[in-house]
Parts: sequence; C-alpha cells; structure tokens
Amino acid sequence: MTAGLAQELILPGTFATGPVSEGDVITFHIASTDSLKPKRFSLDGVNGYGMMLDSTGHFSWTPSFDLVDRLAKDREVNVIVQAEWADGRRARKPISFTVTHKNRTPVVEDLPVFYVKQSTANQYQIPSDYVNDPDGDPIVFKSLQSQMPEGASLSSQGLFTWTPSRFQFNSIKNNPILLEFVVQDQPEKLETRGKLRIAQTQMDLPPEILLVPGDSLLSIKEDELINFKLYISDPNGDENVSNVGFVCSDTRVPKTALKENASVQFEFTWTPGYYFVEEAEKERNIELVFFALDKSNNRVQRNVSVKIADTENLEEKDKLLYQKYKTSLIQAKVLIDQLDDNHEALNKAYKKAKKGKKNRSILNASLGATTGLSPLVLPTEQSKVVAGVGGTTVLTLGTLEATEVIGKSKSDILEKMKINVEIRNQLQIEGDNFARKFALKSARRNKEFDIDREKMLPIINNQKLVMLELDASRPNYKNYKDGEIKKTFPDYAEE
Repeated sequence: MTAGLAQELILPGTFATGPVSEGDVITFHIASTDSLKPKRFSLDGVNGYGMMLDSTGHFSWTPSFDLVDRLAKDREVNVIVQAEWADGRRARKPISFTVTHKNRTPVVEDLPVFYVKQSTANQYQIPSDYVNDPDGDPIVFKSLQSQMPEGASLSSQGLFTWTPSRFQFNSIKNNPILLEFVVQDQPEKLETRGKLRIAQTQMDLPPEILLVPGDSLLSIKEDELINFKLYISDPNGDENVSNVGFVCSDTRVPKTALKENASVQFEFTWTPGYYFVEEAEKERNIELVFFALDKSNNRVQRNVSVKIADTENLEEKDKLLYQKYKTSLIQAKVLIDQLDDNHEALNKAYKKAKKGKKNRSILNASLGATTGLSPLVLPTEQSKVVAGVGGTTVLTLGTLEATEVIGKSKSDILEKMKINVEIRNQLQIEGDNFARKFALKSARRNKEFDIDREKMLPIINNQKLVMLELDASRPNYKNYKDGEIKKTFPDYAEE
C-alpha cells in the first residue's frame, strides 16, 4: 500500500489549469508513474458537471453555459482523479478548473406568420418562446427603418403595431412582407436578426360596423329626426362586403331611410311623424338592427333601441289655427261686403227720398152703404180710372210728398247709414289688426289668438245690424280666394 501511495498521476504537459470558458471543449489523457497501467480511472466530486473519464484515462468535459452566473463572471470547479491498479494500489490527484462566463447572442427562431386585418390596429407581440437570450440577459428589439411599412412601429419590448390601409392590404395579398428586425442583448449588445412574415389574414372574418353616434338607446319625440352614420370595414378587404342594411321591429320604418353614400359608408335618416304613436300609448319602443354581410355570409350587427314619445301634432294644430284665422277674416269680409251693398242701397234710397214724387196722387175714399161697383172714368184725363161705388160715396183727392207717405223719412235713412259706417269701420280696423298680428304660425299658437278672435264676434254679431234690414237670405260665410281676402285685409297671410 505504501508503494501504491507513492505512485503519481501525470497530466499531459499541454494541459493548463488556467481559465476555461463556458462551452469550451476540454480533453486530455491521464497517465501514471507506474510501469503498469491502472486497471481503471474514476472521478470524485463531479456533482453533475458532466465530466467524463474512461478506463484508459481519457478525460473530456464541456462546461455548460449555465455553470457560471452572468453577473458572477467566473467559478472554480474542483474534482479528484483516482486511478486503481489490479493489485489494489490507488493514486489520487485533485484538479481545479476556473470557468469564466461566455456571453452568447440572442436566439431567434422562425416566428409564426403575422396575419393582419384591413383598416384595423393590428398588434403582434413577438413571443418570448421564439426569441430569447440563452444567458438570460435582457434583450431589446430594434427595427430596420428601411424595411418598415408606412405607419408601422416596433417597440423595444417587441410589440409590432400596424394599421394597413386599403392599398397596403391589397398589396400584400400576393406579396407578403418579410420584415427583418434586430434583437440585442444587454449590456454586451450582441445582436441577432430575426424575420417576421406579414400576410393577409387567412381567416374568413365578419365585417365590422362603426355607428356614429354610438348610442344604443335613444329617447326622442315624434317630430325629432334620427340620424346615424354607418362606416363598414372588412378585415378581409372592403371588396368582401356584399350587403348592408337594417331591419326594424316596426314595419312602418321605410327601407329608404338607409341611403348609400359610398360602398362602405351609409346614412340612416328618419323622422317618426305625429301619427306614429297612438295617443293612448303615450310612447312606443322600436328596435333598429343594422347589419353587414360579406361574401361568405358572415354577419355583424349593431342594435339600437329607440323610445318615441307621443307629441302634439304642430302641423295639424297650425292647419286648424290657420283655418280659424282665415274663417274669422272671411266672416268679417262677408259682413263688410254686405254693409257695402247696404250702404249703396241706403245711399240710393236717400237720394230718392230727397228728390220726392210730387205728381203721385192718392185717393182716400169713405164708403157708405155699397150696393155695387161700376167703373168711373175721370173726364179730365182718360188714363186715370177709379172705381165707382153704388150708393153714397165720399171721395177725397190730394197730392202729398212721397217720402212722407209711401217711403221712409230722410232722417231714418241717415241714421241707418251712420250705423252702417260705424260698424264697417270698426270691423275693418279689428280685421286689419287681426290679419297683421297673427300672420305668422308662431303668433297663432299664443293664447292671445283666441282672445282676439272673440273680440271680433261682438262686432260681427252687432245688435244694431237688425236696424239695417240686411238680406237674411245671404250666407254669412263664403269661400273667398286668398287674393279676394287680401283686397279687404292687405296684411292677410296665405298658408
């Protein structure tokens, strides 16, 4: 045993125990001072380092890259080589290795294809499963601007963002982009280039609808306008859009409410109208569903709920108020025309009464007992014939002023003319004021409209009109044309 212990193991002269780097291949042969070759060699203290020593003394080892921490920079590894002979002798010798850290470049594997959609903010995070640093060093991504598509960006964390225009999207249909980028580790700044393939999406995706405004619930009145703008896009290309339309829970909403401004731009415009909601309902709810279809019948839709409240019908109200406005002025004009005719008749009667009929004679006869009648012809004038009465007859002939006997007095006619003019002037003034004050629709909606109409009624129904002995057979309403009304009331407003 003592002689065995004196044996020494000999390392080759070319082997140096200086520093070795991770990943370097270390090989050498171990010999001994004994003339006899050892039966076998072995290693103690390997501890999973992966060192190999065969029975002939051949040593091999490649320090793994995870042996030395990237921050520690180096590490000492100690093992013991042992030789054993057939007669039981043994020899041992320690070996020390100083292993230094070796920085490696980042690794970039083949990346999955990045499929983009048209007019959509496409984002692609370069996955760490495909890009990493074998030493665990921090990495940053850098773009090559000469290869970047217009509008695209690549962040230092590897987030690629691009919203391809319609032209860009169509251009990559047959020519996908092979985009190069740089991966750099820190702090050593070793670089590796990677490639990202960008192509049109292969998925048959449904179109997309942008509704402006984006409200999904509206509350309006019957006379209010609903207006939506629809912007349609398809991830597979706008030319893939085949149909755009809408359906409504109420069939009274016309299909013509949706109009096409462009192939992918539409506008919905509709007003319910005053008869859309029944008075007993107070309000009505409808559902609008806007939809878009592509050539594969993929569908997208946007729903809008609309609550429509019953509203006073201003159109009908304005028509009714206008009819009252016109009717009041027609009634005033009818009476004014009657008064004008009456004034003309009174004026003629007055002239006639003033002139008189002096040649007109009357006979006042007092009859006594009458037994018969016989004609009697006055001898003086053959044309004047009176009845002769048998018996005792008393005759009185006289010539009187006609206005005092068979007509009316001048003072009565003058009084009627005064009443006529008074009523007419009053009615003309009130009618002019009424026509001018309520010529506008907004003015007729005020409470003063009915109040002013009522002010005209006492004039139209003036109690003194009875004294004028107007023609009762004439109607109190006539369907005048607008031009005829304006002749009497110049400020009258036509509908």
